[in-house]
Amino acid sequence: MLAEIFGVDGVIVLIVVIAVLFGSSQIPKLARSLGSAQNEFKKGLDEGKNGSKADTTDDKDTKAS
Repeated sequence: MLAEIFGVDGVIVLIVVIAVLFGSSQIPKLARSLGSAQNEFKKGLDEGKNGSKADTTDDKDTKAS
């Protein structure tokens, strides 16, 4: 069922609905904001991965002391 919704026809319908709702002048602004939100999300994931590794090494150092 999801394959039917997200098929080629579904994507075209989605693009048309977005164009009607936001207007052609707002679509570039929307795309930029989505791109920056995606970048911030990826940065947060990377910081979380790096932070958890740093936390585990800090715990080992404090236990050894």
